[in-house]
Amino acid sequence: MYKVIGHKRTRTLRVLWLLEEIGAAYEQLPATPHSDDVTAHYPVGKLPVLIDGDDAFTDSVAIMTYLADKHGAMTFAAGTPARGHQDGHTHFLLDELDSCLWTASKHLKYLPEEHRVPAVVDSLKWEFDRALGRLQERLGDGPFLCGETMTIADILASHCLSWAVGAKFPVTAPALRDYLDRMRARPAFARALENND
Repeated sequence: MYKVIGHKRTRTLRVLWLLEEIGAAYEQLPATPHSDDVTAHYPVGKLPVLIDGDDAFTDSVAIMTYLADKHGAMTFAAGTPARGHQDGHTHFLLDELDSCLWTASKHLKYLPEEHRVPAVVDSLKWEFDRALGRLQERLGDGPFLCGETMTIADILASHCLSWAVGAKFPVTAPALRDYLDRMRARPAFARALENND
């Protein structure tokens, strides 16, 4: 059984959602960043951490990739063109959406006060909005980023869009709102929210 360290109000939710989608057994320890439970496995102190036997894995997308590959679910096979396209979506989301949201969070809350530049958030919102246009192009007619197949890229995209809404980064395009609503209506997403923390 997997052990997931981290609470669902962080990127840990991505891993919990994936585990629910693939039906893998897990237990969750809702630890906070930099707590002893986290730093025992990852001195950086960031969430989540996945324990699989004697191995500890860190960083949500790396964990999702590991789990998807191991279970042969929510991903295309490595070395295939379909996987190359999937990975392109994943890296685009990390570079263009996740990075804007995380940088804004750091400048508003997490950096030491003397290193925060809150004024940068307006620029990040502009950059994020441009990236949303490219995300909508990538989604096309959907229903998922990779056409008819849901992958870990969709979990990442949905988490970033949810994070954006909570952080007051506007997500106004109807196609993206519909996509987010469809993703959040999935039973596995509901279980990840209800059964944890």
